Amino acid sequence: MENNWENYVVMQITALQAQCIIAAGEAHAVEIGVPVNIAVLDAGVQLKAFSRMDGALLGSIDIALGKAKTAALFGMATETIGEFCRPGGTSPGLEQTNGGLVVFGGGLPVLNDDGTIIGGLGVSGGSVSQDVDVALVALAGLRKLTR
Repeated sequence: MENNWENYVVMQITALQAQCIIAAGEAHAVEIGVPVNIAVLDAGVQLKAFSRMDGALLGSIDIALGKAKTAALFGMATETIGEFCRPGGTSPGLEQTNGGLVVFGGGLPVLNDDGTIIGGLGVSGGSVSQDVDVALVALAGLRKLTR
């Protein structure tokens, strides 16, 4: 059996893309006065880039990583996944799978222009609404790079 590797393509986030996401997120976090941890994982949920801003909560490091992992694994925002896990939701206990998921706001999938998941982004250190805000602005940093 012969492998045809030229047809095997895995879409992954680049280092430049990850750095642009982090830079945009950090700039917005400074603007709103909230030091955060920002994690960018590749599509295989392996760390691509990470930033712990000065003053960011140490306990939020793992939360940022968990949000990025959750978003990359399921291809949707972490708060959306949280809706499935709520009492009466369609998937109670889902948050206990995959080594533990983080199912509140601040995690977003990273998609390329054709909608393929190339990674996950997680932000933690502020309130949930602040984390979501920073994550959205951070992801917009990637869009600026691709335009």
